[in-house]
Amino acid sequence: MEKLQQRTPTIMDFDTFAQYAVLLPLVRQNDDIFVLFEVRSLYLRRQPGEICFPGGKIDECDQNPSNAAVRETCEELGIQKENITHIVPLDYMLSPFGMVIYPFAAFVDMTCMKINEKEVAEVFTVPLSFFVETKPDIYHVQLEPKPEEHFPFEHIPGGRQYNWRPRQIEEHFYYYKDKVIWGLTAKIVYHFTRLIQTMEGEYA
Repeated sequence: MEKLQQRTPTIMDFDTFAQYAVLLPLVRQNDDIFVLFEVRSLYLRRQPGEICFPGGKIDECDQNPSNAAVRETCEELGIQKENITHIVPLDYMLSPFGMVIYPFAAFVDMTCMKINEKEVAEVFTVPLSFFVETKPDIYHVQLEPKPEEHFPFEHIPGGRQYNWRPRQIEEHFYYYKDKVIWGLTAKIVYHFTRLIQTMEGEYA
């Protein structure tokens, strides 16, 4: 017990979660602030054509999640680390799909950007004020428990009639011109705008 008392608790089975880092890029244009988004290349196997932020899986070479977010942003947008400044962490998320996502926000210089066309089809920007002034549409997705074929129902109260509790997740949607920003990307934007509204002037 003495050794356990000296141990710092963490999330149970944390090492089994896939860990990702993403960056919410902010761009200054004409005395205003914009959020930069990517459209994933149609050649990608996962989520082709979807709108997202730069980011990806944290590699062993990354010292921490922030380094991973910066590395992925440099690779996808074709910029140098020096073009990414004022990096701040946002709240990290535990996904119901076994992932930990570490979001960051930072200013990005677009003047020397050359996107990696293997991963990014295009980029576009949206005024930050749009997200501050616009509430997202929110829809719910039900995740129904489905025990495997040989699950030992005979060992639990209620057997096959056991009252499993379904999990409900929220999906956020923003509509800007012809773009639909939804899912994890929209959730990060929503979280970020709530933060800056409670800390007015943070990105003025």
